[in-house]
Amino acid sequence: MADTPISLARQAADAAAERSGVGVAIAGSRSEQDAVRAVFDETWPTSSEGTQVTPNLLHALVHSGSYASLAVDRSTGEAVGAALGFPGHTDSVPGRLYLHSHMAAVRPELRNRRIGTALKLHQRWWAMSQAIPVISWTFDPLVRRNAFLNVIRLGVEVRDYHPDFYGHMDDAINAGDRTDRLVAWWIVDSPQAALAAAGDLHAPDEASLHAVARDLLADVSGEPVRGRDPAADDTVLVALPDDIVAIRQADPERALRWRLAVREALQAAYSAGLRVSTVTTQGSYVLSPHREVRP
Repeated sequence: MADTPISLARQAADAAAERSGVGVAIAGSRSEQDAVRAVFDETWPTSSEGTQVTPNLLHALVHSGSYASLAVDRSTGEAVGAALGFPGHTDSVPGRLYLHSHMAAVRPELRNRRIGTALKLHQRWWAMSQAIPVISWTFDPLVRRNAFLNVIRLGVEVRDYHPDFYGHMDDAINAGDRTDRLVAWWIVDSPQAALAAAGDLHAPDEASLHAVARDLLADVSGEPVRGRDPAADDTVLVALPDDIVAIRQADPERALRWRLAVREALQAAYSAGLRVSTVTTQGSYVLSPHREVRP
């Protein structure tokens, strides 16, 4: 019997978990949900010493059919990652139902093991098994590792840019910064998603693009330098800082310069009809004329 898209998605999720040395499963019990909350609270500690998700809310979400998963280290049995999503409605997909992936976290010291990829591929398989065609979430445009994960490891389409989407946030990662966000739109059974799940989607080297692309925003000695506005038929590069989280802590004013420069560049590109098409190995967005893909 031929493999189905759902069975192939499960195989890709299992292979990613195996490579990362974790097991990923739905957090159905109270103890598993407590572990999910602990991962979130460690990732986004708040100044008020509160919790990111209260126990009763998380249990109600899981009980009502939302998605919550836990990644457990195969060798130690410790919870090392978690993800949470709930249903949303939009006219952009058949049946109007999609999964909003609200939170996904990996313990900071383990982020080089691709546990985040394993969590997301498990989420992709789960959505396909529930006949949910799209998973969507927001991410900080300035965080290189998230841009690379979303575009190259997962094969998402990068949609709207929202300045200060969440307003003020008091957790240790976002406090003191604007909460600008890009929207990831993941059509779970798309050819792009399947290529990414198989490890066959690759980031281009930036030098190879200079014959066809120009710098809309460049990194010059750690500072953002803006080029001229794009046209509708341009292909442009938008550089990102090496580590915006470290820059925010060491030099908040430089972090703000990056925030506003990337905001201005991406909004100009999107206004011209360009969209993110890939991310380079050096960590720059590549924006090209937009071609909409529908589930």
